[in-house]
Amino acid sequence: MLLTEIMEGLEEKLRGLSIARRCRPEEPTYLLDVALQPAGLLAVSCSNFTVHLHNKDSLDLVGEYRGHSGPLCGVVFSHSTPDLLYSGSADGTVRGWDVRRPGTEAVQVFKSDPSHSYCSLDLSCGDALLCAGTEQVNEEDSFLVFWDVRKPGGKLLGVYSESHSDDVTQVRFHPRDKDRLASGSTDGLVNVFDLSRGAEEEALLATCNSDSSAGSVCWSGPGYTQLLCLSHDEGLHLWDLGQLDTDEPLTVFSTSDARSLTPLTDGGGVDYLVGGRWLEEAQKLMVVGGKNNGDLHLMECGDGGLRLLRSLEGGHASTVRCFLWDPAAEALVTGGEDAQLLLWKPGGEDLTTGKREPMKSRSALRLKSRPHKKHGYQRDRKAAKTLNHTD
Repeated sequence: MLLTEIMEGLEEKLRGLSIARRCRPEEPTYLLDVALQPAGLLAVSCSNFTVHLHNKDSLDLVGEYRGHSGPLCGVVFSHSTPDLLYSGSADGTVRGWDVRRPGTEAVQVFKSDPSHSYCSLDLSCGDALLCAGTEQVNEEDSFLVFWDVRKPGGKLLGVYSESHSDDVTQVRFHPRDKDRLASGSTDGLVNVFDLSRGAEEEALLATCNSDSSAGSVCWSGPGYTQLLCLSHDEGLHLWDLGQLDTDEPLTVFSTSDARSLTPLTDGGGVDYLVGGRWLEEAQKLMVVGGKNNGDLHLMECGDGGLRLLRSLEGGHASTVRCFLWDPAAEALVTGGEDAQLLLWKPGGEDLTTGKREPMKSRSALRLKSRPHKKHGYQRDRKAAKTLNHTD
């Protein structure tokens, strides 16, 4: 099948999306992050410090985990052991949960220095390494913390301490290369590491500057050689890391404010960006943006900028905070500050009753976004700490 036919097929599926299921929790809470277990579950991190488990087809709530005492920074399923779910928190712990036993205590707890408060989390595609990024410590330090999940007690391997000077808002392992890691920070830098090289200075392959506080990072492009960065002030940067060893520029596309672009049919732009996702089957980078009224806009991102694929209206009532694309079900899942979890499918019919109404969260999570530090590295360098990588 030709690539153009695949792309046209995706656009046709997106055009047919409508609400198939709608779920509201009993307790109002922001839905912050969502992860997919292909076997049939969704994990959702909430602003009331809980993790919810939902059936991915019906959205029925099938379990809940309580154990964190601070804001959650992400959820991720193990790739080879899909019954294992990890969640990270500002309480200084990463916890592993057995999704076959909802409501039970964590089966694993990972910690580092007591001063560390985590604000990002990811698991390598080889399921060996957990990485968490910390908030800024002592007004100058921030860390990438690594554990070997295969070792009893979650062995702490070490930290990287030199590459960021402010909150590490995102860590993202490469989907295919277990040693490749990208990190983004409110210091405005996005770093790429080859962990097989061990020591931090040798492992750092590239540093890209987003010129603003980096909010999210996403691997994209054929072979996942590109990196998308969305900033807290709605900037968008797409870099081609395949050009690292050439004289060609890394930047594929860049804008300091995606809201200034006008891909919408009414001539206006989005109010904010939710995130990006590389759609492998269609070979497209999809960026999701939203309006403050809850409307969503699915856009294609490439060297020509943003192009509107589909607008989704009538679903959410306020800011959307997370989404994922389920390629097997050809479905989109979205969650937001209205406490709603929505499933969008081609030809879907909302089988739940009731109008779209905002639910005022009593546990609203305050977003931290400190100003970009232009001189974050004008400080004394600390002694480098080595990551003893054995994967």
